[in-house]
Amino acid sequence: MSIVYDYFGGLYINLTNKCTNRCEFCIRNFTDSLGNADSLVLDRDPDVEEVKAELRKWKLSNYDEVVFCGYGEPTERLPELLELAKHIKAAYGKPIRINTNGLADLIWGEDTTAWLDGIIDSVSISLNEADAESYDRLCHPRFGIQSYDAILTYIKNVKKHVPNVAVSVVGGSITYSAIEQCRKIAEDLDVTFKVR
Repeated sequence: MSIVYDYFGGLYINLTNKCTNRCEFCIRNFTDSLGNADSLVLDRDPDVEEVKAELRKWKLSNYDEVVFCGYGEPTERLPELLELAKHIKAAYGKPIRINTNGLADLIWGEDTTAWLDGIIDSVSISLNEADAESYDRLCHPRFGIQSYDAILTYIKNVKKHVPNVAVSVVGGSITYSAIEQCRKIAEDLDVTFKVR
């Protein structure tokens, strides 16, 4: 069970395997690990002190940032994530990024974007499709068809609290036309766009 792992030279924290979605393309459908992790399949969610202990085993000066991204949706554990992010910034002086599906507000039942203010430096949101119906078919969110509009609202709101915001799509999972539509959505929202 890997809690902290190196992936292409980045330091990642695998905080939970819980997720709101069952995306067709999810890497955990195909392998148990990434990078140098032995297995990203968790037998339980690690507590905050356990994550801190794991971080002490790494030379954080070798990394430009710390990323919350594992085999689940990190905002499922947003309070713990923010506690750890504050610790990492205080103890190691590292910027923090969250890779998310953008559904934190539906998870917590309120606008969570202000919670990130002054703590999180970057957020990368998986947009993954160009409309609500296509997103629902591809990502199977537990919140249903309302999920897509919730993601767009999250993107608009998180820009007020986090300096660097990007949206991404998985290139091999959607059509070229959908990718270009997502690119236009990102431009209209004035955020960075990535094909991964």
